[in-house]
Amino acid sequence: MTQHLAAPFSGTSDDAPGHRRGWWQDAVIYQVYPRSFADGNGDGMGDLDGVRRRLPYLAGLGVDAVWLSPFYASPQADAGYDVADYRAIDPMFGTLLDADALIRDAHALNLRIIVDLVPNHSSAEHEWFKRALREGPGSPLRERYHFRPGKGPDGELPPNDWESIFGGPAWTRTTDPDGAPGDWYLHLFAPEQPDFNWDHPAVADEFRSILRFWLDMGVDGFRVDVAHGLVKAAGLPDIGAGGQLRLLGNDVMPFFDQDGVHEVYRQWRTILDEYPGDRIAVAEAWTPTVERTANYVRPDELHQAFNFQYLGTSWQAPALREVIEVSLAAMRPVGAPATWVLSNHDVTRHATRFASPPGVGTQTRQAGDRTLGLRRARAATLLMLALPGSAYLYQGEELGLPDVTDLPDEARQDPSFFRADGQDGYRDGCRVPIPWTREGSSYGFGTGGSWLPQPAGWGAHSVEAQTGDPDSTLELYRAALTVRKEHPGLGAGTAVEWYDAPEGVLVLGRPGFRCTVNTTDTPVRIATPGRPLLASGPIAAGEADDGHTELPADTTVWWAV
Repeated sequence: MTQHLAAPFSGTSDDAPGHRRGWWQDAVIYQVYPRSFADGNGDGMGDLDGVRRRLPYLAGLGVDAVWLSPFYASPQADAGYDVADYRAIDPMFGTLLDADALIRDAHALNLRIIVDLVPNHSSAEHEWFKRALREGPGSPLRERYHFRPGKGPDGELPPNDWESIFGGPAWTRTTDPDGAPGDWYLHLFAPEQPDFNWDHPAVADEFRSILRFWLDMGVDGFRVDVAHGLVKAAGLPDIGAGGQLRLLGNDVMPFFDQDGVHEVYRQWRTILDEYPGDRIAVAEAWTPTVERTANYVRPDELHQAFNFQYLGTSWQAPALREVIEVSLAAMRPVGAPATWVLSNHDVTRHATRFASPPGVGTQTRQAGDRTLGLRRARAATLLMLALPGSAYLYQGEELGLPDVTDLPDEARQDPSFFRADGQDGYRDGCRVPIPWTREGSSYGFGTGGSWLPQPAGWGAHSVEAQTGDPDSTLELYRAALTVRKEHPGLGAGTAVEWYDAPEGVLVLGRPGFRCTVNTTDTPVRIATPGRPLLASGPIAAGEADDGHTELPADTTVWWAV
């Protein structure tokens, strides 16, 4: 289908609208979770055609790139993060021609496309794994995964004490072709997601080929799932600590953040650099420290890494200032941009997270005070977009969507919900399909309902309801992204200047720009820094002879100075 391939992005680092040199350095990238974004064929499940139809909305929002969560052929045991064929589109999402059309249309709108890549594990339905089971012990295919004999007199115990991040053992025992109990295989996630053995050269060869396949299709980059998990410690040693491992955390583990992963990414960087148009890769790397995260973005490795330390920071001025300073300092020596993110498909939306007292963490079932949560979320967004580097938005956050915390058990889809001692399906709440219209059976998501139930009143959050309302969260995002593109002091650079401020308030500056943030629950009077550009909530600038402004509780203001 060579004649159908999309051309690479036609702009360069210097001439693409809204970009400076190195487009990813200050890009705003919007995550689309395809099954929950827009349904093009009316089957209740979002798809590539639905995404394609909504691209003008994203261009109008003002983002620079779109990151698509997995759409590959998959049994969907973990919402597509169990890939059976890395070069095929799952029929529920469309075809390769749909992907090609989406890439073409995005490029025509000056949007870049980043696709998810899942290299830590495959689906149990991947042809390699099926052959490994079918051929039994001694099959060369088994060397491409982690098959091990069990412990105990009859091999009845797992090879080590590792636990699945979804709950339960990280090992599942196989049955040999003759029906006898066999070896065990490793799966850090669900049993349907066996981990690749990256010590085997065939695995590295295969993923280099997969990279080229999608780069030839015209994609502009990759988000690398579980980028810190590919290489395991030699000998697969016991942890010895016990207890449930969480999906999102920074503990030192023998299966995460091993130094060997960096050779993989050096090879990948060579491939990315072969292609025109500044193709990039972004690491989803949960590491013990920001400094360890910086290792993934050294000049000869990947371009960006998600800043999960920032995502997990509570709405408190001292904690926010510390994580900002540490993040910028860690990235500066390796010449990489800092990245900032508040929500994604694996954590509670920040409009809900900030609705509860500090310390709740990135996952919660509590709805909290939604008015408070939205006010803080809006303020947190303006702070994030004021920082130097690149920002990631998760679909629906521009609508101020909260998590749906009261989904009935029978509606839940998250595999962790179905495993004992797992994470109780927290992730479903942030994956409910987003509303586009005030009315309708799925609020404009599609004509066939939605795969997760949308709550009553969801239409009040919709794009239709918020468009044109100057006080809406959607219009706040549109305005913020417009100012960010137009103001030379936003996005670029590697540092901020801090100014003295009352307790609970942050005042930071960039060239020609000031950002003031009140994280407290009471108004605070501050010296007026300049001309207000944008505020997350209502403010009243002081009179000229007064020179002070009352900064409302949980409010961020941008100023031109």
